[in-house]
Amino acid sequence: QLQLVESGGALVQPGGSLRLSCAASDLRLDSYTIGWFRQAPGKEREGVSCISRSGASTMYADSVKGRFTISRDDVKNTVDLQMNSLKPEDTAVYYCAARRTGWCTANGMNYWGKGTLVTVSL
Repeated sequence: QLQLVESGGALVQPGGSLRLSCAASDLRLDSYTIGWFRQAPGKEREGVSCISRSGASTMYADSVKGRFTISRDDVKNTVDLQMNSLKPEDTAVYYCAARRTGWCTANGMNYWGKGTLVTVSL
């Protein structure tokens, strides 16, 4: 059973930056496709970014393109999400999720973390 733990969520002002990290203690994350999803209050969960097992392929939602960067750190066994130029509409609980095969879809991930809260506000 893969257990995922997110960290790095915080309160930040608009225009600021945060770096989220997704870690797993039991298994290698580079054996899985990893996605970051988010859910804002009153809204459905949406995909933010996805990275392939090799790290060669990535995907971003249109709303975060050019501002967010997903990356793997195979030494630390983490997948990180660097978030720059944050906007109030980025406020949400951010989740990382893993899938054994295939690409990231909200209904297709095999494992989920419990989430970390990002609040963008003055």
